Amino acid sequence: MKITSVNNDLIKETAKLLQRKYRDKMFLLEGVKCIEEAIESGLEIVNLFVLENSSLFEGKDKIEVTEAVLSKISSTATPPKAVAAAKIPTPAWSEDYKKIVLLEDIKDAGNLGTILRTACAFNVDALILYGDTVDLFNPKCVRSSVGNLWKIPVFSIRDFEELKEKVANYEKIATLPKTDNSVWLRDYTPKERVVIMFGTESCGLSKELIDFADKNITIEMSDKVESLNLSISAGVILYKLFN
Repeated sequence: MKITSVNNDLIKETAKLLQRKYRDKMFLLEGVKCIEEAIESGLEIVNLFVLENSSLFEGKDKIEVTEAVLSKISSTATPPKAVAAAKIPTPAWSEDYKKIVLLEDIKDAGNLGTILRTACAFNVDALILYGDTVDLFNPKCVRSSVGNLWKIPVFSIRDFEELKEKVANYEKIATLPKTDNSVWLRDYTPKERVVIMFGTESCGLSKELIDFADKNITIEMSDKVESLNLSISAGVILYKLFN
């Protein structure tokens, strides 16, 4: 099959996935490596669009398109040679999860994707997006996760009562600037079942989650620096606790 018109109905429907309101069932994968890793991980690919006259994804059910069509369905200034529409995975919660990361009200898609990639690197079992968090399947988040988006179960929770029920049997750890009741990261050893909670870079964790925490930890660092980037902080903490 070949599509050359940007006004093709399938192309117009696919382009809608660039907008959050249309990503309730499917999302976009951009680039050959990202798509290859998704296929290898068993993600369900609905439509695979590749640049015409290329040898990409031989043996796969694909749709050849022009560069103009790829531009229509891509979020990048220079379109990749392949774009795919994939079904959004729906993981089931498991009591077997031991290491969980919670992110509250994260607004930066690049930070979210980077933290997700870091969580995969240090064998975190699950990720919870709590509150008003940026769309997990935002194209920028998908790109910054570098093929790791579907390798870890991610759960969106807005209701505090649901959160309390989910993590009732876990030690809850708030990551905070240094306070009288926080301990240095170097002095903390996590319990077997633990939730590490991170807030926004601008506001940090809400009082609700700080009060919910069993313990507060702080990264020890030079007093010449007020704070670290959120994804850097997450990387330091997850490396120390779970590596």
